[in-house]
Amino acid sequence: MKFADFHPGQVIHGGRYRVTPAESVAFAAAYDPQWFHMDAQVAQGGSFGGLIASGWHTCAIAMRLVVEAALQGSESFASPGLKYVRWPHPVRPGDELRLEAHVIAVRRSETRKELGIMEWRWQLFNQGGRQVLDLEATSLFKLAVTSPMERHCST
Repeated sequence: MKFADFHPGQVIHGGRYRVTPAESVAFAAAYDPQWFHMDAQVAQGGSFGGLIASGWHTCAIAMRLVVEAALQGSESFASPGLKYVRWPHPVRPGDELRLEAHVIAVRRSETRKELGIMEWRWQLFNQGGRQVLDLEATSLFKLAVTSPMERHCST
């Protein structure tokens, strides 16, 4: 999608993504090597009653789904960050996740006319409809700038 295609109130639905046990453990081993993400036997006795995926892995999956659903082929080039990130329920190996992205605000920068700014909320839900991720992100888009003559002629 292009920046011009986004509007406040828009809801974008992303495809599904199945989290495999091997992928979940491999991500944890590389980036979040805590026992409840990596050791199935020990995790059975933990607070979650089994392995759970890293929250950072969940965020990475959301990023992939957002790119596939909305950002691929767009003018998106960066993000200054997140307003918040929450993991209301754990992701378990074998879960199938789906994306809902809600566009909150879309605008051009007042000081940098070539910059488009979008604020949006990303949510992931598992196969049972339980929310496993909730975050609010800002995305930046590099836009074409029209010349003063073009702006004058188009009004």
